Amino acid sequence: SSTIGGHTVQVGSPGRLLPAATGPEAAAVAEVEDAGQTAVLVLRDDTPVGVIGIADRLRPDAAATVAALTELTGRTPVLLTGDNERAARHLAAEVGITDVRAGLLPEDKVAAVRQWESERRKVLVVGDGVNDAPALAAAHTGIAMGKAGSDLALETADAVVVRDELATIPTVVALSRAARCLVVQNLFLAGVFITVLVAWDLIATLPLPLGVAGHEGSTVIVGLNGLRLLREAAWKNPVRGGAA
Repeated sequence: SSTIGGHTVQVGSPGRLLPAATGPEAAAVAEVEDAGQTAVLVLRDDTPVGVIGIADRLRPDAAATVAALTELTGRTPVLLTGDNERAARHLAAEVGITDVRAGLLPEDKVAAVRQWESERRKVLVVGDGVNDAPALAAAHTGIAMGKAGSDLALETADAVVVRDELATIPTVVALSRAARCLVVQNLFLAGVFITVLVAWDLIATLPLPLGVAGHEGSTVIVGLNGLRLLREAAWKNPVRGGAA
């Protein structure tokens, strides 16, 4: 709130400024929210004088990103937001999200993340605001949108999307899975080589040159296998169907 021209002016959420509103202002708030917008109430000397409707614009790649994440993880993303439920559901429906949890405070978002983690789920949180920072920290992995992200969100997240493109998120997930698969493969290959060399030396006599060649050869194979992540095909974008 602030004082303008001798009058006290307050701007904020209708539920906090005037929770028991039943007059014309309540109808105006309902009309704005039914249109899929977030209502902001303006009070002058504790009297409602206006309602402002604020609408979030969808990113061009939002729907494709949700579809790609759903295909990758087998689960549709969940929308956690502090906005009113009607506006949140209107926006979520446009991108294919059905599970919407609206009107959440930062601690409510953290509680949702903790609940999923208690169910032994791996949780990835994507956010850009100060209110998202606690949830980013609580999740197994937090990704902040770099261009519009708050400093707190950027510092808290595990990764930052510098280009501010939602389509990058499915790419990161797919690439992370490929990297994990390569690590497992490399451990298996190295284990097989070492086991064979040790068994050979215990059962018979392993010539030193052959032992060195076998050990260093396994290192070369593991390194070459890891270099596969540098191929352009490894950076395929699930949203665009090409290289990221």
